[in-house]
Amino acid sequence: MGMIQGQLAPMILALGLASVAANAAGAPVAVRGPDDEEAVRTARWVELQHALFAGRTLEDGSSWIEIQAPERALDAALVPVNLTLKSDRAIKGVYLVIDDNPGPLAGHFTFGPLGDARSLKLRVRINAYTYIHAIAETRDGRLFAAARFVKAAGGCSAPSGADERQAVQDLGHIKLRLPQQFAAGRPEEAQLMIRHPNFNGMQMDQMTHLYTPPMFIRTIDVTYNGIAVVHLDSDISLSADPVISFEFTPPDKGQMTVLVRDTKDQSFGQSFDVPGT
Repeated sequence: MGMIQGQLAPMILALGLASVAANAAGAPVAVRGPDDEEAVRTARWVELQHALFAGRTLEDGSSWIEIQAPERALDAALVPVNLTLKSDRAIKGVYLVIDDNPGPLAGHFTFGPLGDARSLKLRVRINAYTYIHAIAETRDGRLFAAARFVKAAGGCSAPSGADERQAVQDLGHIKLRLPQQFAAGRPEEAQLMIRHPNFNGMQMDQMTHLYTPPMFIRTIDVTYNGIAVVHLDSDISLSADPVISFEFTPPDKGQMTVLVRDTKDQSFGQSFDVPGT
């Protein structure tokens, strides 16, 4: 089920916009110490848990869910996040939440029979100093969470570096990078590269000085010989021209198919031959 596309999305966006508005210039701001800031962040995470996982318990997964991200990002619009799940638990899906982004739920990965949840890599936008939470959902319905604090600001409104016409050149072009050799039945990493500006409605066109209307990737489906590998429900926090790495277990040579849909109801698809062992 595409959770981000349902009734939950307006609630999450409202929470995000409320966080941005709370920091708006001109509003009275009380001087806070480190303990006060941490209390605000804790309260924020409690709000998001209620919105995303109402009535469910989140267990501590910090011993086996590893979030790799720079402590201080060099580019807030292209922050690399690597997730490693060091467990033999059967994982159904992974949520990536950027607490203080306007759209906190950056992505929800759901894994098919050939998908392997133990490693995910992607690039995201980060709007303010924030915690990133990774939540793994096991196939028996349990939720485990881990967190990492990242210092970055302004990534959601950062200009793309090109005007709108340049940014949409080669829109929907897809590349797939695979290892040169495969061993059937062994997890392998695939790197998916998608040409898409992922306009989130917060970027200003540097030529016209008008805000660019939102147009971003909504879903990505990856299959292998018709069998599901991974499905991604995405939102405005995914970076421009996203690069996503995931693991899958090829049973033999075959064909990997990628289908991308965005908020303008545009679909982009491509198939790639995968060599055997």
